[in-house]
Amino acid sequence: MTTVATSPPVTAGGPRKGGRVKRWVVPGVLIAVTITWLVPTLGLFITSFKSRAASSQYGWWQVWQGGWTLDNYNEVLFSPSLPPPGFADNFINTIIITIPATILPIAIAAVAAYAFAWLDFPFRNWIFLGVIALLVVPLQVTWVPVLKIFNTLNLTGTFPGIWLAHTGYGLAFAIFLLRNFMADIPNDLIESARIDGAGNVKIFTRIVLPLSLPAIAALAIFQFVWVWNDLMNALIFLQTPDKFPLTVGIRNLLGQYGNEWNLLSAGAFLSMIVPLIVFFALQRYFVRGLTSGAVKG
Repeated sequence: MTTVATSPPVTAGGPRKGGRVKRWVVPGVLIAVTITWLVPTLGLFITSFKSRAASSQYGWWQVWQGGWTLDNYNEVLFSPSLPPPGFADNFINTIIITIPATILPIAIAAVAAYAFAWLDFPFRNWIFLGVIALLVVPLQVTWVPVLKIFNTLNLTGTFPGIWLAHTGYGLAFAIFLLRNFMADIPNDLIESARIDGAGNVKIFTRIVLPLSLPAIAALAIFQFVWVWNDLMNALIFLQTPDKFPLTVGIRNLLGQYGNEWNLLSAGAFLSMIVPLIVFFALQRYFVRGLTSGAVKG
């Protein structure tokens, strides 16, 4: 006698309901994380437009209580009572520091990444492994020896000095990211260019660089935001108040106005504007650059 296996009865809507629940788990988690990150930024933004009395008495969430003002931004940017050189000059110094400190490591890393990906030279893999090992070296252990070298070369307290410091600290990660992207470029493209008589310079500038724009844009976001938000390297290698960036200016606001949360919020929000603009301008390249090399085939 043959026994026919029967599947257990399925209750109405059982599998479909379970699939619907699973389908909403990930979006629900992402929405919760997004709200968690946005709430402090929203509070910072609202507080920056509140007077000191309103922000102290009601808090940022009681928006209906009034107390709106633009004086916070006016005082942060133009008040002569703030520590020198002033927040507006700190903003200009940050731009002077950040732009070269973003371009230099990307330019050097692009050339090095091409060499590691497509050129054969002795100990190539070992040298690349050494570059990767530099990623785990804490910045703190390098400050004293680098500062001694800068003092010897008279680079301490200069913009070229801080440019070189940020270039050196960002170079290992930049080479790692760009090399992985360039290594995924189809070999047929490179070999065809070599057969047509193209040298390494032409291959690098005409083929590899245009195809690597997503990774370069992602790297530019990382490097720009890191340099823009840096505090310790500016304090250690600049040591000159008239060259200090925004992060030092915000710290000075904190030191002089311990209870002036409205001014601190205005200064902090001003420091966020440019990184947000850079991120949204390059966001279409961001995910593409980060996920390069994650999927083969």
